[in-house]
Amino acid sequence: MPKVAVYNMAGAQVGEMELSDSVFGIEPNEAVVHQVVKAQLANRRVGTASTKTRGMVRGGGRKPWRQKGTGRARVGSRRSPIWRGGGTVFGPHPRDYSIRIPKKVRRLALKSVLSDKLNNGEIVVLEALSFEEPKTKRIIEVLNALNVFEKALVVTADGDINVTKSARNIPGVKPVRADFINVYDLLAYDKLVITKDAVAKMEEVYG
Repeated sequence: MPKVAVYNMAGAQVGEMELSDSVFGIEPNEAVVHQVVKAQLANRRVGTASTKTRGMVRGGGRKPWRQKGTGRARVGSRRSPIWRGGGTVFGPHPRDYSIRIPKKVRRLALKSVLSDKLNNGEIVVLEALSFEEPKTKRIIEVLNALNVFEKALVVTADGDINVTKSARNIPGVKPVRADFINVYDLLAYDKLVITKDAVAKMEEVYG
């Protein structure tokens, strides 16, 4: 089982913790990670872009001029796609872009990224993280003490409200509950700052 150092809020090491092989010690599967990220981004799309075909555009019922005898090209409608104000050919229409990914595949991708982050030393485990009141300055001090100066995902077991309020307005820092993490966020943020309770929660949920 992989081991990681455990730190307090002052940045001092206070012990070690064993992590579950089934969550933090698997062989990363890049293909599955790519598949899940692609699905996540597709599922964010609203899919409301819409254009009108020549049959939907108002007007154009009358033939602009007679078929023969004018010397001009034959035309059947003012709403032809060739004309200004005409319909659009092969334009976008509302559609559902969502891609369904099985739960097992999603979890495999999540565990792949967690294992990769652990291998690269991008996981910092805290003994505990809590504040008596929301204070942005306090969480900045904690991150600085832990030498976390990159983009960071701050994970707590139950989404502590004071931690969430303290961290949410810091650029490059995102607070999240242990059971709400996703593959895209894990890849988008360089460091994973996580409490011991959150580790236990993740091993329970995803193990």
